[in-house]
Amino acid sequence: MNGPTSSCKHCHAEPEKISVSMNLKITSFVFVSVFLLSFLPFLSALNTSLISYIKMVWWAVLLGFLIGGLIEYFIPEGFIYEHLGQKRKRTIITATLIGFLMSACSHGILAISMQLYKKGASIPAVIAFLLASPWANLPVTILLFGFFGWKAFVFIGAAMLIAITTGYIFMWLEKTGLIERSKKIDDKESYSWRPLGSLKFRDVVAGVLKGAFSLADMLLWWLLVGLLIAAFIGAFVPAHIFSQFLGPTLTGLLLTLLFATVIEVCSEGSAPVAFEIFSKTGAMGNPFVFLMAGVATDYTEIGLIWTTIGKKTAIWLPIVTVPQIIILGILFNLFL
Repeated sequence: MNGPTSSCKHCHAEPEKISVSMNLKITSFVFVSVFLLSFLPFLSALNTSLISYIKMVWWAVLLGFLIGGLIEYFIPEGFIYEHLGQKRKRTIITATLIGFLMSACSHGILAISMQLYKKGASIPAVIAFLLASPWANLPVTILLFGFFGWKAFVFIGAAMLIAITTGYIFMWLEKTGLIERSKKIDDKESYSWRPLGSLKFRDVVAGVLKGAFSLADMLLWWLLVGLLIAAFIGAFVPAHIFSQFLGPTLTGLLLTLLFATVIEVCSEGSAPVAFEIFSKTGAMGNPFVFLMAGVATDYTEIGLIWTTIGKKTAIWLPIVTVPQIIILGILFNLFL
């Protein structure tokens, strides 16, 4: 396919100096300081909690940045716009299905989704992709099936339903001007791929790393803040609190929603926690709320959307998703 492409500007562009934001510098310093202090004997619980979280998410974060760098270097903006940027109903279905096929948890998927947005994906498609990816992807489907049996498919179907419904609602919000407008990409109708024969290994590595580092500079400080908060909760909030207050009532569901909002756990890490809630309460609605609300109301995700896409989109995300999650949670408690 021939023709101009916005990605071609990278082929002859002069090397740009990579800079690190002040937010990332400060947050990294605080994170490293807390990590080192946690080795003090009286902070051993914090050390254990922090290290366990790092072990759970480090690979997902690196994978997300790497995939984001690959998207930045190889995928033309026109291609992303063609499949995820059009204001068509099928775009939301496509975004949800792509999310289902992604093998990254909520931490890694943030990097990928923001890169898709930068390359031309519409805001509704990005939101649908974000909601579908952590819980409706294939590896987590297998993991949930191991915990919940056939009922795991109900979880996955409900997650995809919320992703699609929310995507359509965000299409209406954008059309009526209640959220920000999606990015307008030049040369939408014509794009080309990098010729394989012209690729040099050194240039590819440099280009992918540059894109990954750019994403890290944008995302990592949010992830580090979330990780610190989660580690403090894991270290100092007794485990029995969860089973004691997260019962199969409306109050229990709302408290589950609150806990899921403040606890920063990746999808693979949340599945065992969700099963623990189920085993202690016997309610299917509560673990579902815990899993879905962890994505829809996560402060890391909302903060990132606020700074990258816009505050209106960030505010509307929990407004649109939380009622759906609570309603489905109530139905699951009644009928499953």
